[in-house]
Amino acid sequence: MPPTGLEPTRMNRKKGDKGFESPRPYKLTHQVVCINNINFQRKSVVGFVELTIFPTVTNLNRIKLNSKQCRIYRVRVNDLEAAFIYNDPTLEVCHNESKQRNLNYFSNAYAAAVSAVDPDAGNGELCIKVPSELWKHVDELKVLKIHINFSLDQPKGGLHFVVPSIEGSMAERGAHVFSCGYQNSTRFWFPCVDSYSELCTWKLEFTVDAAMVAVSNGDLVETVYTHDMRKKTFHYMLTIPTAASNISLAIGPFEILVDPYMHEVTHFCLPQLLPLLKHTTSYLHEVFEFYEEILTCRYPYSCFKTVFIDEAYVEVAAYASMSIFSTNLLHSAMIIDETPLTRRCLAQSLAQQFFGCFISRMSWSDEWVLKGISGYIYGLWMKKTFGVNEYRHWIKEELDRIVAYELKTGGVLLHPIFGGGKEKDNPASHLHFSIKHPHTLSWEYYTMFQCKAHLVMRLIENRISMEFMLQVFNKLLSLASTASSQKFQSHMWSQMLVSTSGFLKSISNVSGKDIQPLIKQWVDQSGVVKFYGSFAFNRKRNVLELEIKQDYTSPGTQKYVGPLKVTVQELDGSFNHTLQIEENSLKHDIPCHSKSRRNKKKKIPLMNGEEVDMDLSAMDADSPLLWIRIDPDMSVLRKVEFEQADFMWQYQLRYERDVVAQQESILALEKFPTPASRLALTDILEQEQCFYRVRMSACFCLAKIANSMVSTWTGPPAMKSLFTRMFCCKTCPNIVKTNNFMSFQSYFLQKTMPVAMALLRDVHNLCPKEVLTFILDLIKYNDNRKNKFSDNYYRAEMIDALANSVTPAVSVNNEVRTLDNLNPDVRLILEEITRFLNMEKLLPSYRHTITVSCLRAIRVLQKNGHVPSDPALFKSYAEYGHFVDIRIAALEAVVDYTKVDRSYEELQWLLNMIQTDPVPYVRHKILNMLTKNPPFTKNMESPLCNEALVDQLWKLMNSGTSHDWRLRCGAVDLYFTLFGLSRPSCLPLPELGLVLNLKEKKAVLNPTIIPEAIAGTQETTSNPGSHAQLVAFQNPFSNSQDEEEIDMDTVHDSQAFISHHLNMLERPSTPGLSKYRPTTSRSLTSQHSSGCDGTPSTKPQWSMELARKGTGKEQAPLEMSMHPVAAAPLSVFAKESASSKHSEHHHHHHHEHKKKKKKHKHKHKHKHKHDSKDKDKEPFAFSSPASGRIIFFIQL
Repeated sequence: MPPTGLEPTRMNRKKGDKGFESPRPYKLTHQVVCINNINFQRKSVVGFVELTIFPTVTNLNRIKLNSKQCRIYRVRVNDLEAAFIYNDPTLEVCHNESKQRNLNYFSNAYAAAVSAVDPDAGNGELCIKVPSELWKHVDELKVLKIHINFSLDQPKGGLHFVVPSIEGSMAERGAHVFSCGYQNSTRFWFPCVDSYSELCTWKLEFTVDAAMVAVSNGDLVETVYTHDMRKKTFHYMLTIPTAASNISLAIGPFEILVDPYMHEVTHFCLPQLLPLLKHTTSYLHEVFEFYEEILTCRYPYSCFKTVFIDEAYVEVAAYASMSIFSTNLLHSAMIIDETPLTRRCLAQSLAQQFFGCFISRMSWSDEWVLKGISGYIYGLWMKKTFGVNEYRHWIKEELDRIVAYELKTGGVLLHPIFGGGKEKDNPASHLHFSIKHPHTLSWEYYTMFQCKAHLVMRLIENRISMEFMLQVFNKLLSLASTASSQKFQSHMWSQMLVSTSGFLKSISNVSGKDIQPLIKQWVDQSGVVKFYGSFAFNRKRNVLELEIKQDYTSPGTQKYVGPLKVTVQELDGSFNHTLQIEENSLKHDIPCHSKSRRNKKKKIPLMNGEEVDMDLSAMDADSPLLWIRIDPDMSVLRKVEFEQADFMWQYQLRYERDVVAQQESILALEKFPTPASRLALTDILEQEQCFYRVRMSACFCLAKIANSMVSTWTGPPAMKSLFTRMFCCKTCPNIVKTNNFMSFQSYFLQKTMPVAMALLRDVHNLCPKEVLTFILDLIKYNDNRKNKFSDNYYRAEMIDALANSVTPAVSVNNEVRTLDNLNPDVRLILEEITRFLNMEKLLPSYRHTITVSCLRAIRVLQKNGHVPSDPALFKSYAEYGHFVDIRIAALEAVVDYTKVDRSYEELQWLLNMIQTDPVPYVRHKILNMLTKNPPFTKNMESPLCNEALVDQLWKLMNSGTSHDWRLRCGAVDLYFTLFGLSRPSCLPLPELGLVLNLKEKKAVLNPTIIPEAIAGTQETTSNPGSHAQLVAFQNPFSNSQDEEEIDMDTVHDSQAFISHHLNMLERPSTPGLSKYRPTTSRSLTSQHSSGCDGTPSTKPQWSMELARKGTGKEQAPLEMSMHPVAAAPLSVFAKESASSKHSEHHHHHHHEHKKKKKKHKHKHKHKHKHDSKDKDKEPFAFSSPASGRIIFFIQL
């Protein structure tokens, strides 16, 4: 047994440092995970865990842990049998709300349900009662060992089994299983404290068949075979304190490769893939060397393992001392396009080993620090490996992505701090989901969150310098490394947790600079900056009059006040100016350094010191300005729309050496279709020194300009002569040379130019015959025999080019298209696609890129009316068993068909796949594609929008996706896209609802049916105290809607009805009231029972029915079980069996009472209270199960 960290009385009490205050009344120091039976046939797991904890309070009588899906057999504390309860409110978010379809309502209820089991709030699904025999032991703060036996049967999340349906043993079939999930999802496969802030040491044991290999975290201590040699047990030890969320597992018949450059690194892959594994991982040691050099710190673990598996949840998943990758990243030396992508994935995973696995976070609001640092050092690796141009292009791409997303959705907040429940404290009122917890986030939002985090780290680097930045990282790693070696002082482990305040304090100590304004601007508030710029040159004063406006009223924008760099390229050189953007300043005068001297022949100095000759004939005779750039270093998260003359953009494209400036020029020149623009773009295409991505962008811009100039265009089609000169035989210009991809820049240009050329159109808006013939010749004469690289991506691009050449069919008298009456050009295209598809079945290409392009091309032909629109082909390719890229391409076509043809049948087929497909990634992608290309939206009339679809999607997100956080959030995104926040318009009118406030003498509409304009304004915020989640449950709509006043005269007739129910509150036969209600309480509870810690249960009123679902009776809560207990939520602990019987008796008594009083037929929706203040404020609720009944919410 390893050291377990003693001295509980000293927890979190380091002198001079508050440290990390745990939300739990105990400290976990060690955990054993033993899985002793894995059945691939049944997809089941049996095992146990043992947690070593130290109480930090003397009255600890309840221990809350996280566990989902697990069937708990037995719980023992210090070898004594312990009672336990399992309650997971996220299994079904909204209970007994059959008429409720309001997304605002669901999002609040879901956020509250997640908070109710959030380990960072000290909660959990599994609540264990400490045996009374140990109370004295606990009072002395002595160690407790919790032993839990559990099993998993066909898990839907957390563990993913891949069992191919072929003959042979499991090892021969390549069957394997691996852990997966979004954020902290370890609870899905064993009981634990599933928090990134609860660190402990680990012992991991896995018993598997002799042909299998188990890979897990830490060092492999030993492998022990059974006597019959049929099974073996892998023993792993992880002595560095690690969060349960960073524990992982992969079991399969893996082939093993010890890294030849670093023997502590081991790689694992599925059978027959070892040659690809050797090539793919041959570069990894260089990534290690780079990170260790810049961080001046050794890799923190004693070993590192990479495991490549099939049907991956994400391409890269980093865990402590190991990473799990998709097997689709493996490639040979012949593949060009995949190589940089895979290397980037390896580098990302290794960056997260330092920041994310070794150094963890204190709370969800500190996540941005870890994602920011790992993304930042990954960016430094990219700059060193691929060059400054690639790095700046990546930064520009990331900036454009986050700007577009924030302007579309309303903003991404990196450091959400939750206030005391007031509406103004809600940081994300513009979103349809809560940002208080990672498990309620949209996947797209979380992706953009990570993107923004590393961009902000770059802004901090600009402020304090890279040298200081790396010193800060080194300090964090040094402190964590020291803390991790303190085996007997587990209170020191909090140094391995990073917080926002601790990170900022380190920056201040190391650099001596105050970056608080920067943090306030970009971390503590959401939104980006939107600049509009224009200028005029004042010849008399020789001054540039620059006008910069801001739009800070649109969604997703914020006002920027601070420095802004402007670069002006003049005749005498390039000059940087720093403007101070103030509250109301719009115009800025910038003095020019040079006079207009067009006639003087002199080389012009550029920003990089280079001097070049320029043809100045195009520029303004009176102005010395060549071009102007706003914020060239991207030191503000912004969108810039700047107006300058076309010749200035052309000069900028030709002579500015920054790739970002060139990309901006190309984008701007699309608006200036002139011969001069054409010439500038052509010059860029011919410049071999120009960055290849800029040249690729120039191809598409030139195609757009050519189409705009179609009536005046002279000469051959754009790019044709250039392509012929570069890549075709000199004697036969229509025959392409034998492929030679040794120059990667030429290769990328060669496969991009035909795709762009295919977008050209003549005066009749058709692709010129000359271009189509040219592309067909490229395909016909393609020869890869002497090339050392594969041409599969090149051939796929040629198919994409054929698809781009397709234009809408012109039908005569609505004739039906058949193969006989096909347009001759389209017939040629279809023949090529068919030939490629057939060849793919005989000689599959790498990642089936040809098939993917063919499927997309066929869909283009369908949409343009050349072939009958039929999804049957795509549905066959989308079935489980095909390669995942093929499936995604086919599903994309079905989604598009569903939208264009408004097919309810295909929509149902897609929704069925979301629920039943074996691959989590595919289910997620279908939801994502439906959200981005929806069959209809909330503002459209569509035959697809009906009550059955609403019920189906509601059920999907309410209970059908509880096993996968990412999938559930995807379902919420789709529901929002289709129906918005309010009740879907296709549903019948809801029950009439009034809320009566007897103190203020006013009534308001039932908040669940208020229109979206009102309802969609705010999510609930709850008190940050220990019972925050309960407050959210009490009234999911507090502060989320504006109140709509109603005259009290309209409800006077109802007062007798209300009075009757108020009188019933005092009756002793009201369920639960006589036993549980405090004398000061005014709460109404239909069945009240105490929670694990003696406080009212955290379950909402709609989840109390689950324990007796379908029976009409309340089952007696479980005290303790020696038999298997299904992982279905049980209401509460029963303090004693008599009380549960008493409660049940009251329930039935009240049931009979309702039968007699049919005219007052009602149910009590109960809401638990914490203290008398909250109780006084909370409204009582009465609802009717029958549609059309009046509901009154009485607020006293």
